[in-house]
Amino acid sequence: MPLLCYLDAFSGISGDMLVGALADAGADRTAIVDALASLETGAALSFERVKRCGIAATKFHVGVADAHAHRHLAHILKTIEGAALAERAKQNAAAVFQRLAEAEAAVHQVPVEHVHFHEVGAADSIADIVGACVAFELLGVTSIVSAPLNVGSGTAKTAHGLLPVPAPATAALLRGKPIYSDGPAVELTTPTGAALAVTLARGFGGLPAMKIAAIGYGAGGYDFPDRANVLRVILGEETGAAEATTIVVLEANIDDLSPQILAYAMDRLLELGALDVTLQPIAMKKGRPGTLLRVLARPEDREAMAAAVFAETSTLGLRMYTAERRVQARHWVEVETPHGKVRMKVSSEGAYAPEYEDCRGIALEAGVPLKQVIAEANYAYLEAGRGPAAGRGPAPQ
Repeated sequence: MPLLCYLDAFSGISGDMLVGALADAGADRTAIVDALASLETGAALSFERVKRCGIAATKFHVGVADAHAHRHLAHILKTIEGAALAERAKQNAAAVFQRLAEAEAAVHQVPVEHVHFHEVGAADSIADIVGACVAFELLGVTSIVSAPLNVGSGTAKTAHGLLPVPAPATAALLRGKPIYSDGPAVELTTPTGAALAVTLARGFGGLPAMKIAAIGYGAGGYDFPDRANVLRVILGEETGAAEATTIVVLEANIDDLSPQILAYAMDRLLELGALDVTLQPIAMKKGRPGTLLRVLARPEDREAMAAAVFAETSTLGLRMYTAERRVQARHWVEVETPHGKVRMKVSSEGAYAPEYEDCRGIALEAGVPLKQVIAEANYAYLEAGRGPAAGRGPAPQ
């Protein structure tokens, strides 16, 4: 089963928080420690159960004798290649470090091969990055999506001195990605955490439609009194539906337009890509009858939909807001009826319905009632053994 992992970084993300969260979600801790031991960095590794604002979480600890060791990218990649890791974990870890090196090189204006990683190249950060990649493999995660990252604010002490938050490398990594600052004035998203999210996540946004299989909480080092300093990971099976889960809703109250023009406007909006369009009778001020036009559209189509409403109707204003949409995956199945072929729309939960346009076309061509064609299509679907009531009763007449 393809498994999605959602990174809910409402309190930021760091490498140790991610490893802890994945272990909390069920990744084998012994297997993680054994894999990291093959790196031969000399780090002492352990997991601890802690609480952050009452939420039970897992804290990943990495003890290193020389926390300020400097390493170049080539040395780190060689260490990863020689370790006893799954091939994809090696590739992902190497890609994360490559991305991190490029960000550091851009910040310091030096060639990638000359970058000294400082803290990021120390054994603790190697353990964080490789540990996260190993944990993803142990859980069977095939796809990752991240929430917008809470980066924190203020300043942070680094090997380069006191730096603004987000740190320059973190900011470089997150160019073009959705971020925000909320909560205490500390560093919430580290360069390591940013590199993992940016390199491994297929995208950033809201929680995808999914069936939850496991949840894990990874604890950060700070224990804030008014905020759970944890990274939450949510694992599950995606529904597979391609429709947008975040949509824009456009509305207008109209009381001075012919119903025929409104019907035409509805058709035009659907042709332009609206997900749905409805017309609802309403009573407006001074007792005037009117119509509520409501359009559901993808966020990227908002301006095109607004322009079409203004062009095709008499309204002088629009209300626009975003909303969440949950849809089930669906597929098409073709059935043979006595009067022709009909496509059946089938959801991931087993619900089914004949395609209206197919049934309408057959009814007009064959000269039979539409309700009969729909009944025949439903019966054919059940008789084929696809529905929950397959084989029941006689064929509709």
